[in-house]
Amino acid sequence: MIADLVQRSQLRRAALRYADRGWPVFPGAYLHADRYACGPLCPTVACHPAVENWETAASTDTADVELWWDRQAFSVLLATGRAFDVIDVPARIGLPASRVAVLGPVVVSPVGRWMFLVEPGDPLRSELAEQLDVVKHGPGSWIPAPPTRTLDGRIRWEVPPAVTEWRLPDPYAVQKALLTHMRPPARIPTFASTTRAIHRAA
Repeated sequence: MIADLVQRSQLRRAALRYADRGWPVFPGAYLHADRYACGPLCPTVACHPAVENWETAASTDTADVELWWDRQAFSVLLATGRAFDVIDVPARIGLPASRVAVLGPVVVSPVGRWMFLVEPGDPLRSELAEQLDVVKHGPGSWIPAPPTRTLDGRIRWEVPPAVTEWRLPDPYAVQKALLTHMRPPARIPTFASTTRAIHRAA
């Protein structure tokens, strides 16, 4: 019981901080045992909005936040395409880019997704848009925000917004850095390629 209260308090404080900075926030399903739930009859097991019409409901009003997180330890979800967009990349792209320079606030998921918050409005450059594992979150989308829990661990800040004084970077500057450090995914050797290598060695 005490752990639940502490968890809810942590999530509420984070949601209030985001709302106070003008980032539209809304509740997501809470983690219950080995699945997410937003109510007793919830059929969706993955992380999802816990309110209907979440795009309209997402708010920067602290009264809304206090009401939502007063009832349950909801996940904290941030609506994208308003205060910011998000460039969501795998660790093979995000990790090396983040080591070179501070590229604005960066969220990391336990499964290795790196989410770069940027000024809203600009599309992905074609080189990134062609990558199947690169996602642009704009209007009509959302991301989970720290300290939301998942089955694999907590969502965390790699670069907290306070480090950049809550300022957001130019999206093309971030994309340029990501492209500079983009590496192709590791290839698993096939039978044919292994056979060719053996023949060459012979």
